[in-house]
Amino acid sequence: MTNTFLKIAIYQMSAAIDAKTYTGRIKAAMHRAKSEGADLLIAPELAMTGYGQGEVLRDLAQPTDGPWVQEFQAFASEIDIGLVAGFPERDGDECYISAMCLHRDGTAPVIYRKSYLYGDYEKSLFQNNSLSTVITEYEGVNLGFLICYDVEFPENVRRLAQAGAEVVIVPTALPKGPDGHHIASRVIPVRAYESQVCVVYANHADADDRFHYQGMSCAYAPDGSALVTADAEGETLIYANIDTAAYQASTERNPYLADLGRMEQA
Repeated sequence: MTNTFLKIAIYQMSAAIDAKTYTGRIKAAMHRAKSEGADLLIAPELAMTGYGQGEVLRDLAQPTDGPWVQEFQAFASEIDIGLVAGFPERDGDECYISAMCLHRDGTAPVIYRKSYLYGDYEKSLFQNNSLSTVITEYEGVNLGFLICYDVEFPENVRRLAQAGAEVVIVPTALPKGPDGHHIASRVIPVRAYESQVCVVYANHADADDRFHYQGMSCAYAPDGSALVTADAEGETLIYANIDTAAYQASTERNPYLADLGRMEQA
């Protein structure tokens, strides 16, 4: 029987803590999440390094078979919990804002590269990737991936939903302010509702030397309801119990994907 349930831990990381501690803190969060019965932990955009380190990020960037991926894949298998975490990826002379998805059963890592870079800061450091539809089955549930600004384009979530994603995972570094509050509290639930998927959004909180982050990590269901939300400040670990079979009635009331498919075939 196909599994429809995942317990997902969302790790909202404080940017005010020394960035050199980030990898150790992610491992500690994985341990805590595992002790609470979570199947998968989601960490923010560029979680391995912190978002606001500037040019140093290019020096720290690693390939998809580098030490971070290898170390955390082994760790995920050892303690029996999956991980999605952002990192700066190096591919030759180019660097990308990427996310690794590591299965706890040792399945080959899945890598997603951010398509839409936000602002001069990101564009000065990283290469944008072409639009990509990255989906992996994680213990019977289809996960799709976006990073931060990607999710603010409804077409990206819709593309994943049409390809079969049931949960869209979004590591982010959303900045603090009226726009950030609006995105976390209003745009994310609308993205879930309009494409009838769960959206899981993992942000930084507090401030580093360059940026102040919105926090407000969250997970929303296909019917637009909040599964879990975090405060705007402070490091925290929150949990979302996702049962994809529980939202069939919402999909029947709001058959956007089915109707869109029929119109496209007409």
